[in-house]
Amino acid sequence: MESESRVFVVDDDRALLRAIERVLSSSGYRVQTFMSPAFFMEQLPYDGPACLVLDLRMPELSGLDVQEWLAFKGITMPTVFLSGESDVRSTARAMRKGAVDFLVKPVDENDLLVAVARALSTAVESRRRRREEEQCSERLARLTRRERQVCELVARGLLNKQIAYELGTSEKTVKVHRGHVMRKLEVDSVAGLVWLLSRLPATASVGDT
Repeated sequence: MESESRVFVVDDDRALLRAIERVLSSSGYRVQTFMSPAFFMEQLPYDGPACLVLDLRMPELSGLDVQEWLAFKGITMPTVFLSGESDVRSTARAMRKGAVDFLVKPVDENDLLVAVARALSTAVESRRRRREEEQCSERLARLTRRERQVCELVARGLLNKQIAYELGTSEKTVKVHRGHVMRKLEVDSVAGLVWLLSRLPATASVGDT
């Protein structure tokens, strides 16, 4: 696990907070606890990989309210919900919105550790993916408009002469643009080019840059 990984715990039960902090800290996790959702929200955003252990029912804001606030702010944080009772309806709603687990109080220590490990692994992977997407987008931004057109057609498997026909230019010119594309994107094969394009965010395309 990355050294800056952090576990945030939000629950209005002080004794439970201390118990969870003790269990997680003794397992090597860096833990930060909050009795109030508002205090937790004031600490964000946090730049490193993190997960959230969140009480479902609190007098100030519910855990679902906090989850919705995170989504509204665009903050991706895998969440493990805690509840004093088995609430199927709330569980379903939380899981639909991306919760990684839902534990019923009193929480079993092993179940908690397994859930937190899963949540942090998800956070680390999401962070790695975002970095990868950013790097690929930065490379793609180096291309000129014509190079982006050539890039897209190369990725589709077209030959140089087919690309030249599509773009109304010469095969020699296409070869030059293709060389620029491969150099600027730092790839040495069509497979590498296709892989790089596949790393872009789902909402992006070659023509967006």
